Amino acid sequence: MSKPSLDQTLDRANSDLVLIVDDVPDNLSVLHDALDESGYTVLVATNGEAALQRAAQALPDIILLDAMMPGMDGFEVARRLKAAPQTAHIPLIFMTGLTETEYLVAALEAGGVDYVTKPIKPKEVLARMQVHLQGARERRQARNALDAFGYASITVRVSDGKLMWQTPLARELLLRYYGTEAPKTPEPVCQWLRRHVTEAVALVEPPRLSIELGPKRLTFRLHQQIGDSEGGGDWLIIMQEVSDESVIEAIALSFKLTPREAEVLYWVVKGKINRDIGDIVGSSPMTVKKHLERVFAKLGVETRTAAAGMAMSRIRQLHPQFEGNL
Repeated sequence: MSKPSLDQTLDRANSDLVLIVDDVPDNLSVLHDALDESGYTVLVATNGEAALQRAAQALPDIILLDAMMPGMDGFEVARRLKAAPQTAHIPLIFMTGLTETEYLVAALEAGGVDYVTKPIKPKEVLARMQVHLQGARERRQARNALDAFGYASITVRVSDGKLMWQTPLARELLLRYYGTEAPKTPEPVCQWLRRHVTEAVALVEPPRLSIELGPKRLTFRLHQQIGDSEGGGDWLIIMQEVSDESVIEAIALSFKLTPREAEVLYWVVKGKINRDIGDIVGSSPMTVKKHLERVFAKLGVETRTAAAGMAMSRIRQLHPQFEGNL
């Protein structure tokens, strides 16, 4: 059986990547050939340590895991994979010759989504894989879509504040704003989560958390509880970075304002008076007033409160995490 190098494997980006973990060469050979013929890219590991290393390095789409291996068994491999944020999302299908209920329960409790019994029937394995790969693809596409639109996401466990998984954009933002990396969740985020988790359970959206870094700010929003609710459960948190510039540009495009008019309206939304706005944009209060008069005419309103209300409504549609002073 030929084993493709990792580089060759990762070049085949159009096929699903499967990691098979089994200490019996005959089992590996049968499964490898069946999966390869079905168009999958296959990696193999013959022991627990190699499985953990390959999983962290290659991030397969699914793992077929032998339950009983010498040294580190499949149950321990599963627990370690689920404890690591970068591999916790990967579906695990156990392969076991043990059909007693206690072993099957142990496989699921260790983090498996399914199991197949030995002797392995490749067609059965392929059918089970398809079910779980479809769900994994949908979750991956959803996370990638969030990142593409600037919405990073993380999952945090309330009981110990552990960061269970994160998107690539989330990793970058947490490092830049807090200097932390998984599995550590920034302490302010943990405190905010614990303070407001009761409201979120009651379906009352809690206040958002924001941190500023120069002209940009990172905002956190509690989205939904996922998994078991014991000990507070795991919570999906949506993050977005918003800059003054991006919001001002959105205002200008939405209301057909000049860049300076949009900037003046932005600072009105932020609760600034004309004198303060003049200091910020480098104009006199009288010039700011003239800009505002043109803004009122374009928006069809007569007061700064009405103008700010219209702008705030539009900003929240485009930048849901924006915090204004209305």
